[in-house]
Amino acid sequence: MIRRKKMTDPYLNTDAGTMSPIEHGEVFVLDDGGEVDLDLGNYERFLDIKLTGDNNITTGKIYQAVIDKERRGDYLGKTVQVVPHITDEIQDWIERVAMNPVDGKEGPPDVCVIELGGTIGDIESMPFIEALGQFSYRVGTGNFCLVHVSLVPVLTVVGEQKTKPTQHSVRGLRGLGLAPDILACRSTEPLEEHVTAKLSQFCNVPISSIVNLHDVTNIWHIPLLLRDQKAHEAILKVLDLQLLGKVPREPKLAEWTERASKLDKLKTPVTIAVVGKYTGLSDSYLSIQKALLHASVVMERKLVVEWIPSCDLEDSAAKDTHEAYQKAWKLLKGADGVLVPGGFGDRGVQGKILAAKYARENNVPYLGICLGMQIAVIEFARSVMKLCSANSTEFDPATTSPCVIFMPEGSRTQMGATMRLGSRRTYFLGNNCKSGKLYGNASFVDERHRHRYEVNPEIVPELEKAGLSFVGKDESGSRMEIVELPSHDFFIGVQFHPEFKSRPGKPSPLFLGLIAAASGQLDLLLQRSSGVVSSNLAPRCITKGTTVPVIKVYPNGHIKKPLKSLVNGYYTNSNGIHI
Repeated sequence: MIRRKKMTDPYLNTDAGTMSPIEHGEVFVLDDGGEVDLDLGNYERFLDIKLTGDNNITTGKIYQAVIDKERRGDYLGKTVQVVPHITDEIQDWIERVAMNPVDGKEGPPDVCVIELGGTIGDIESMPFIEALGQFSYRVGTGNFCLVHVSLVPVLTVVGEQKTKPTQHSVRGLRGLGLAPDILACRSTEPLEEHVTAKLSQFCNVPISSIVNLHDVTNIWHIPLLLRDQKAHEAILKVLDLQLLGKVPREPKLAEWTERASKLDKLKTPVTIAVVGKYTGLSDSYLSIQKALLHASVVMERKLVVEWIPSCDLEDSAAKDTHEAYQKAWKLLKGADGVLVPGGFGDRGVQGKILAAKYARENNVPYLGICLGMQIAVIEFARSVMKLCSANSTEFDPATTSPCVIFMPEGSRTQMGATMRLGSRRTYFLGNNCKSGKLYGNASFVDERHRHRYEVNPEIVPELEKAGLSFVGKDESGSRMEIVELPSHDFFIGVQFHPEFKSRPGKPSPLFLGLIAAASGQLDLLLQRSSGVVSSNLAPRCITKGTTVPVIKVYPNGHIKKPLKSLVNGYYTNSNGIHI
């Protein structure tokens, strides 16, 4: 069983927290508060595991660790260089983190999966490639399997699948000291037989170890595609793990097969308008898109997402970009539900406020996440309570009606890793709220956060007197986590990010509620949910802290002397050289 996942990103940032979502996609937040690349969200969803910030290795983290050691004098006067110090630090990090299971089970992992981001030939990736080359040599045969992902493009003029890009990338990889054991070839259509044979001949990889990942109707077919091509057998063969009790291991994908088939058969649409600031790149809201999909499949609806730039809803757009303004409002008014996600800065905020107002006044199901909750409160204060100057101090520091304020413990000078991050507990107040019922009438729920601003607790009594209901708060009772409008069929705002814990087959309760409300199934869902506690309420244990010293013995060989740059580890079947 694969029980550890790691991703290496060659960029110099320490983490993804300060990156623009338009440039890099969404920032995925982990239980421990790690702000990481969106790919780690894909791994959590597909493998149903919980990772930590250490699972995301960046060049920034590696160089910072080496510089810290140099400042402490750990290198004892040595000249600190990329080789061996940076490459050793990369290997040490892999060794250290690989020993911690992430699926809640006891004991060391069986297999650690490492993804090296970037493209072969990138200058920034060179230290990582060198480190993995050394690593593969040190651990030896049977302990390292390299899967090389490559594109097989088609020239549209002649319709021919071209193998040259893969040939050249494999040649470059070999020149850097790594030889692929398996080729994973991306293509629009299934590879032709002669193309696979050509790849095998020129890349020195057996045909049985060439896997074709062609386009499919939905991404949930990919594990099935890998199974059908016996990718698991190729990997287990390289790692010498192909037999268990003399019986070949087969993937258990019956539930996955049913889910993928169900998605293909959905016909009845449900349209959700996502009103955001970063809609130009759908990856900016990838987890939201996936959470909506998970929920729509369970509710047996075909998901249609309309991406609406919040700026296009504003009055200024009616003059400057009238066509975009009309299109945005047409999409919003044609949606079955509205979702306003998080964001930073004042650009497009007025458009989000107008979207919340439209949903509230027209009884359209609404879910506001993070900033989406805050703007719902601001809109209510302006429209219902007639506080025309109601605003967030993020957008107007001098506002006389601060509905949303900067959190006291936040930092105004340091941007990275200074927000309220990671899993935090929210306590439900009473048992008559929709959100509480969706979470199975639980007394509390643990969800992931990422914010600097919060609803001003001083104005809460006035808001509740006017009709809003804050049904979820933190352990202190002074931080607002969930707000509902009882007079509305479904109008919920949450300070946390429920999308980060949604899984195929186990959707986020709040997203499930939004889809149910948008498709006329909310009452039935609430009846079903009232006696069931969500799986999100029982998070798996995450191993954190220092690693317990162990002797790591690799199979199929004899014990070697430990390498000084390893963490209490022994390799077998290896070359055993000291670095």
